[in-house]
Amino acid sequence: MNVKLKSLTMAATVAVAAFSVAGVAHARDQISIVGSSTVFPYTQAVSEQFANETGSPAPVVESTGTGGGMKIFCGGVGAEHPDLTGASRAMKASEYEACQANGVKSVTEVLIGYDGLSIAVSREGKALDLTKKHLYLALAKDVVVDGKFVPNPNKKWSDVDSSLPDTEITVFGPPPTSGTRDAFVELVMREGCKEFDIVKAMEKADMKKACSPMRTDGPFIEAGENDNLIVQRLEADPNAYGIFGYSFLYENQDKLQGIAVEGVTPSTETIADGSYKVSRPLFFYVKNAHRGVIPGLNEFVAEYVSEDAMGDGGYLSERGLIPLSAEKREEVRKAATEGADMTAPK
Repeated sequence: MNVKLKSLTMAATVAVAAFSVAGVAHARDQISIVGSSTVFPYTQAVSEQFANETGSPAPVVESTGTGGGMKIFCGGVGAEHPDLTGASRAMKASEYEACQANGVKSVTEVLIGYDGLSIAVSREGKALDLTKKHLYLALAKDVVVDGKFVPNPNKKWSDVDSSLPDTEITVFGPPPTSGTRDAFVELVMREGCKEFDIVKAMEKADMKKACSPMRTDGPFIEAGENDNLIVQRLEADPNAYGIFGYSFLYENQDKLQGIAVEGVTPSTETIADGSYKVSRPLFFYVKNAHRGVIPGLNEFVAEYVSEDAMGDGGYLSERGLIPLSAEKREEVRKAATEGADMTAPK
């Protein structure tokens, strides 16, 4: 028996044992996937392609948010637990530790591409050009006024900056369980907050605590994990703005327009070349104990990382995913198909 076949056989044996320990009599005949609402449309597209090509049942894909997906994914090994989770940020150290504690000992991290965090408005609304400082002053729970933090007093965009419209601030965005929310806080809110001298002098932990909370008094509205609902709300109110992954703007360009941040609007080109400064990597995570046990799981992973899917001009780029370089795709493909075990996040 060659080394590779021996290793795959051992992996399958371990997986079967894990399912046995979990007390599951029969494996599912459908792949189960949870996670990010941003990654959801990409996973859904791969699921449809996988079902069409193999004749296997399409995976069940649930949009639970990145944080919610990690919690469910790391809940344990066995048919009652999902096989993959999508994420619009990397797995946190605390989530990895939860996986380990619950017996999810081997996980493969798969970087699928890049996405721009988009702020959009209806085609009937006003396309603003905002800075990160503007967004912080509009959406933070507490803001810096006269050198100290106070509850956010800004009700209109013109309160933030007199050059902005004299209209009420209404922004629909993701809940705390969302990776999009995490990324927006990191890439926009904290960066805008750091424009103030009082914040520049803070320790990093104190800065995060002071600058991260979003306001809860009305102007920022948590819209759940279904980004399509935000699209509908923007269509209904031309004065409302929404925050979501670029794919939702890309797929609704007939209805919505992107807002410039620091003078650059989100597009395939500006996200790819790095000029749009509000972009982040997208991932999915595979539970390796389920490989060789859940029918079609390895084949599904192979389809997800194929050139037809995530390559230049692949069907995921047609839905707004910004592809990795050819060299990076090959590295990711090898790790994904061979089930490389991720190391603990720092």
